[in-house]
Amino acid sequence: MARKGKNYTDRMRGPVGGCELCGRVQPLTEHHLIPRAVHRKTYFQKLFTKVEMTEQRISICRKCHKGIHRIIPDEKELARNYYTKELLLADERIRRHVDWVAKQR
Repeated sequence: MARKGKNYTDRMRGPVGGCELCGRVQPLTEHHLIPRAVHRKTYFQKLFTKVEMTEQRISICRKCHKGIHRIIPDEKELARNYYTKELLLADERIRRHVDWVAKQR
């Protein structure tokens, strides 16, 4: 099995387009606003419908995606407090990161 690393993440890139957070035109990844890791948890099944859990996604660049998961590594916290794009951007740490990414190449 191939090791995960730089080449692995390069292969995982999706179609090129505008990032929904920083606006850069880059290869995009799908960010599940309600992380897949919590889809089977009863607590979250009571809060969200199955359709909400699977369809609430945003297309973002790799740097924004990595930044979100680095700043908020807890999947449950992401699902509880950051389940919309607006809630993500309302967090000062995420907003600063997105502003920084927007200035990158």
